[in-house]
Amino acid sequence: MSGPILALCGGIGGAKLALGLYHVLEPQQLIVAVNTGDDFEHLGLSISPDIDTVLYTLGGVADRERGWGRSEETWNFMTALRELGGEHWFQLGDRDLALHVERTRTLREGATLTMFVERVARALGIDAQILPMTDDRVRTMVNTDEGDLEFQRYFVERRCAPAVRALRFEGASQATPAAGLCRALSDPTLRAVVICPSNPYLSIDPILAVPGVRMLLAATTAPVIAVSPIIGGQAIKGPTVKIMAELGISATNESVAAHYRGLIDGLVIDDIDADSGEGAGLDVPVLATRTLMQDLADRTRLAEEVIAFAERLAAATSAPEPSHAVGI
Repeated sequence: MSGPILALCGGIGGAKLALGLYHVLEPQQLIVAVNTGDDFEHLGLSISPDIDTVLYTLGGVADRERGWGRSEETWNFMTALRELGGEHWFQLGDRDLALHVERTRTLREGATLTMFVERVARALGIDAQILPMTDDRVRTMVNTDEGDLEFQRYFVERRCAPAVRALRFEGASQATPAAGLCRALSDPTLRAVVICPSNPYLSIDPILAVPGVRMLLAATTAPVIAVSPIIGGQAIKGPTVKIMAELGISATNESVAAHYRGLIDGLVIDDIDADSGEGAGLDVPVLATRTLMQDLADRTRLAEEVIAFAERLAAATSAPEPSHAVGI
């Protein structure tokens, strides 16, 4: 099979699997559609945290220890800003700052976010196609026990401390999917759609909230595989389990499968959960493997297994029906 594979992802967790896919596929075969609900305006700059994480990760310039931002970063700007009494709750490294300044300038001149991301990907030597989910403004709002908070205020400034009551995606109903995302989902040669192990509620739902995406995803003939972010009732990183608990959702793979019901053809879960019998009651085919990605070898191995799982599901779907003719 030689068609493209489309990955839907958010930031750090999704970028890990996207990197694995990038290494095992021909680069031109990978399309990554990234959540932009986390985008916000700060200090007069347009900032796209999830997109930047994917760009830095596939471009080989990500800070591996922090998991976000650029490697070999310095912090002179933040030090000076703090000395001036400026807002310093959101960390902007000196090298990272260049991307935000250039994006802000480019968007103000009339370019779309898709155009800017394509340009940066080329500059970083990335051959895969990286897309924002939309070129329109969508903002994730977190309704908490302290009132409504923009996502970055909740996530970074408040460190996810407020209890979550609901989530909404402002502007999503008026947004249009990125043209490249629509083309990918409508491509008859599409091999698979991989929903990366990003937070389903904060990273994947904003993508699905853009009108047309859910319909195209449900209609594609390619197998749709979700990789669960839950391992043994916990998430490796981020507030996934905390948010699920506060929304009254159990932190299980069954909950993840139910969340994606009607969209996915298969779910990838960790061996730990399979050993505990958690995957036995799922109503979709399950691949149990090691989903914890600690290094590049883990990322590429998981990517290969997800692709092979998708190919098995595609082959099973296209297999001819068994004959029921009665011999005489």
